Amino acid sequence: MSENFNKKDTKLDIDKVEEPITEYSTEKTYANIEEHPLFAKVIEKSKKDLKEGKGIPHEIVMKSIKEKYPFLK
Repeated sequence: MSENFNKKDTKLDIDKVEEPITEYSTEKTYANIEEHPLFAKVIEKSKKDLKEGKGIPHEIVMKSIKEKYPFLK
């Protein structure tokens, strides 16, 4: 009878799934997005694009969203 018990234990070990060990980095996380070093670069690029006329006016964007999703108010 102990033989059957050992076979069950072995089968349970084969079917067991374990989550892989993950190492989490200890880098600084930015609670405030404005503190992130890339934030200033993104803002400057956005301002440059706006000056060059690459932006889309708010009214046009809202009109297209309302046409695409008429259930939104």
